[in-house]
Amino acid sequence: MPRIQIIGGGLAGSEAAWQCARRGVPVELFEMRPVRSTPAHQTSDLAELVCSNSLKSDGENSAPWLLKEEMRRGGSLLMEIARACAVPAGHALAVDRTTFAARVTEAISSEPLITVSREEVTEIAEDQITIVATGPLTSDALSQEIARLSGSTHLYFFDSISPIVEADSIDMARVYLAARYDRGTADYINCPMSKDDYDRFYDALVSAQSVEARDWEKLNYFEACLPIEEIARRGRDTLRFGPMKPVGLRDPRTGLQPYAVVQLRQENLRADSYNLVGFQNHLRYGEQSRVLRMIPGLENARFLRYGQIHRNTYINAPTLLRESLQMKQYGNILFAGQICGVEGYVESIATGLMAGVHAAALAMNLEPVPPPRVTAFGSLVHYVTQANSRNFQPANITFDLLPALERKIRDRKERHRMQCELALGALDTWLESIGALAAKP
Repeated sequence: MPRIQIIGGGLAGSEAAWQCARRGVPVELFEMRPVRSTPAHQTSDLAELVCSNSLKSDGENSAPWLLKEEMRRGGSLLMEIARACAVPAGHALAVDRTTFAARVTEAISSEPLITVSREEVTEIAEDQITIVATGPLTSDALSQEIARLSGSTHLYFFDSISPIVEADSIDMARVYLAARYDRGTADYINCPMSKDDYDRFYDALVSAQSVEARDWEKLNYFEACLPIEEIARRGRDTLRFGPMKPVGLRDPRTGLQPYAVVQLRQENLRADSYNLVGFQNHLRYGEQSRVLRMIPGLENARFLRYGQIHRNTYINAPTLLRESLQMKQYGNILFAGQICGVEGYVESIATGLMAGVHAAALAMNLEPVPPPRVTAFGSLVHYVTQANSRNFQPANITFDLLPALERKIRDRKERHRMQCELALGALDTWLESIGALAAKP
């Protein structure tokens, strides 16, 4: 049986290696630390958590809970260790990061079918079954190799994300639908501001606390994705000539043009979430929550995602990957973790698990079978591989990614409970159906 090569010993790579080994498939796991470190890592342990120690909400029937439950049922090593290393964190699953990484390293290193090689990989062979799981700080040399395989226009190095709010948390009495200059259909939700509204918002924005940048995160921003707070600091009216431009957005209720406008763009076909157009920023989440709720209509907004700008290396997955996480052009090469276009620890582990299952199938001369769309697994991969490739951005797991229920349920908690029930039922069927690929007990 061929040995699978996994590049990157982070969360995704470690989980992928474990999934392959559990299926009797030998693995060589490459991790360049400590031979070559990164500015973000502090140890040579596998699966080191470099930012938060939280693996998101553990509240039953939440989207992160669903993804973690699917991983538990799929035999995730890292989720099992996370539970064993949990520390008090309210409704979230948080871990002692030192203990967590140490236990993952011990488990992976002591598995007979896994060989851990401490060296940097700079070349990828097209005929070798390989999982690329090198994360957002992929080395320059390997980035060039990935660019060779994918085409340099499909590899990105910066992440610019606008906040997203739930549609039913927008106060529709304070906003209006309109297209600029009435061109096309009125698909945008417009939040109008008076001069007093704008001045209060501007003052709060420029005084808000930014995320403390590490040396490796200090960015030379592209003009096309400047944080709104950076635009604002260039002059009091710069936002009114940029992302908050009111020209051509006459309010049909008054017949007048507002002093400034924040536009919300529909995020999906179901129109249950909207993003704040041009509102990428580098503010702390608490500050975003405070400042963005000063926008008329968003006083009680529920944020599905806050804005971000940070260093990130990821591929244009919708152009390059199949739903099995294999490259369309090179079927033996799979991607997992943040480099494939997901955000977050839990999402990285999940894609590592799936890539490990699919790579093991290839090693056994079987066709990989992607998980059902209705599952959190399937929905996460569906987004990664089917999103609009022209403005693809990494995503966390949210109910926004899952298919809508056939029967409309108004109660939000009941709707989410039903989505989880359907997802877990479909996941169990999938795990059973892959038969020979099912993880050993």
